[in-house]
Amino acid sequence: MRKIILVLFILQSAIFSIAQTGKEPVKVTDLLKIKSISGVNLSKDGGKAIFTVTSIEPDSDNKLEYKYITQVWMVNTDGASSPKQLTTHKENSSQAVLSPDGKQIAFVRAVDNKPQVFLLSLEGGEASQLTKHKYGAGNPKWSPDGKQILFSASIPLKDLLKDSTLNPDKELPKWPMEKPGIDNKLTLKATTSKADPDGTIEEIRAYLENNAIDKKANVINKLNFLDEMNINAEMSFNHYFLIDLRPDTKPVPVTRGFYRYNSADFSPDGKQLILAGNMDSLQHPDRALENEIYMVNTDGTKFRKVVGEKDKNFNSPRISPSGKWLTFQYGNTSFVSVPQLAIMPVNGSVKDKIDIPFDRSKGNITWSNDEKYIYFTAQSNGGQPIYRVDLSSGWTIYPPLSTLKDKDKNIRVDQLTDYNNGIGSFDIAGNKLVFVKTEVANPFEIYVADATAKNQKRISNFNTEWIANKKLSFPEKHSFKNEKGMEIEYWVMKPATYEPGKKYPLLLEIHGGPSAMWGPGESSMWHEYQYFCSKGYGVVYCNPRGSGGYGLDFLRGNINDWGTGPTSDVLASLDKTVAEGWADTSKLLVTGGSYAGYLVAWIIAHDQRFAAACSQRGVYDLATFFGEGNAWRLVPNYFGGYPWDAAAKATLERESPINHVQNIKTPYIIFHGDNDRRTGFVQSEMLYKSLKVLGRPVEYVRHPAATHELTRSGNNRQRIDQMLRTYEFFERWIKK
Repeated sequence: MRKIILVLFILQSAIFSIAQTGKEPVKVTDLLKIKSISGVNLSKDGGKAIFTVTSIEPDSDNKLEYKYITQVWMVNTDGASSPKQLTTHKENSSQAVLSPDGKQIAFVRAVDNKPQVFLLSLEGGEASQLTKHKYGAGNPKWSPDGKQILFSASIPLKDLLKDSTLNPDKELPKWPMEKPGIDNKLTLKATTSKADPDGTIEEIRAYLENNAIDKKANVINKLNFLDEMNINAEMSFNHYFLIDLRPDTKPVPVTRGFYRYNSADFSPDGKQLILAGNMDSLQHPDRALENEIYMVNTDGTKFRKVVGEKDKNFNSPRISPSGKWLTFQYGNTSFVSVPQLAIMPVNGSVKDKIDIPFDRSKGNITWSNDEKYIYFTAQSNGGQPIYRVDLSSGWTIYPPLSTLKDKDKNIRVDQLTDYNNGIGSFDIAGNKLVFVKTEVANPFEIYVADATAKNQKRISNFNTEWIANKKLSFPEKHSFKNEKGMEIEYWVMKPATYEPGKKYPLLLEIHGGPSAMWGPGESSMWHEYQYFCSKGYGVVYCNPRGSGGYGLDFLRGNINDWGTGPTSDVLASLDKTVAEGWADTSKLLVTGGSYAGYLVAWIIAHDQRFAAACSQRGVYDLATFFGEGNAWRLVPNYFGGYPWDAAAKATLERESPINHVQNIKTPYIIFHGDNDRRTGFVQSEMLYKSLKVLGRPVEYVRHPAATHELTRSGNNRQRIDQMLRTYEFFERWIKK
């Protein structure tokens, strides 16, 4: 038996170390061919699935540019026919959901730059606009009887203060608006007084308020004043509305007030909504990090808090099909943590909850129709499998809670798919599971399987044909234990044209986050890995301490240690790859973005082995990052304090690459987007200017209007530019 297992292991390793037999190399412009799939939604009988497909197409207004096009598709899950495109409008269509009877869909499309809900019959005809809501409408959900649509809208504070429907009594927030020297009543008066620059102080305030509304001044009183692209002085609140499907009906608000609700759905009987948000805090919304779960009648009456607790975040509520059980996640308000999955009776309390042990971050939580199982996906060990909580023992007859607690040992979590692929969106109906799968051989396709994910069958062909002729490189998986006893997994991809006995450049790729995770199931890096392998480079990547996908202790393994510890892990993976004998040690390269941009800078300030290096959208001075990045809470979460706290200040100075800049001698290209407010861009200017003053070989590239998402969902011409500039820069130094 041991020999059989060994043979199987060797065969599996061989499968993942050879290149696909196609003849064509992966080109940089193949980026434009990738079609991504999301939003899978099944009919109740499991017979058909709808989903969205995002493609990249030439921009008719500019022949050098490309635009993203998202449309809704449908496929019969028996696989007897090809997927059919349902929407074709010039505006993108997204967030599609099937009606309970499976005869029509609701989806979202922009009208006059605002999202609105549309309806489309699957029996034919054109889509009709359901909502004409002045605040827009998104995230549609069907009522169980199919007669209403629940949707959300984001409402600016200045409008909420004056809205006669949402705020008929002209109430004010109970929390302070934090405008120094001005209380909430004076703030409201400024929005209602006559504007006159030569008038009374109230009229002057009204005049100044109008200037702010007309964007003549950005007046900042918020703590979170940065969005992904710019400074944002406005506050907005997400609220939920119901609209009947009858013609000319108007939306009716379900939620009101100066609160933010981040999810909502119907109870199975359609009489109530389950909500997640925070109604209890008297703090400014930027400071209130707690989240609670509520139930409310669909007419907005009888709000009831189901579960909530100080310094805790309760989220992702899902009611079981019978309406008797509630599952949700909860954890502390620090995001360097793994949320706990729990289950409790809908009419119970937090003391009744039962935790389901599973040390990974979970998503897309879904009940089976018979309530025997809860499905979810979770990044884990380089993949994103589907998991299933087995509740079949002791749950089918709804036992008393005391009995259930006695039987909780029967609740187990089963892994249904493997680590060599990633499952994105999925849905289940009866014994049919439909999902989007990412794997090395194909970045996105739709699959159907039984409820245990067995008997998988591909039922789409969005990327298969163009990839068939490409010569792909498949990764080999390895692992080692670091000095803390943590098992570090890493993957090695040889050049697509690899020949034994030859030497090749080797590129060390590092992920960001720092809590991200890479592996064969990661879709965002599919093209970059294959492109460099097609160019004759080997690629090695690993998940160092601090990565997600390996549990809480591993996730927190880089607390107060962003530099030295993770560097040790990624360089060990490089050393072990070099020890295989095929890498040219004079042609070692390193690249990474966001936190990995930070780590690249740290590495080349402490190690001189690399021929060239590349950092994208990185963080280089942690104190500056605290001030200019909208992800500033990384600082207190990872380093235990703020730049003015003595202990934290010393750590931030020690851990900031800018303070080791004098040791950077490696040829270095630095990228940043002009509108990247997640990490901010001033630090990259500081790093570049410092290296330029020092006379080091450095090049700095700024992409106009680009955000932190440049390489994933940014302008496609800029995405290609960034990849080509990185390759061209590397070639300068390895060809010398």
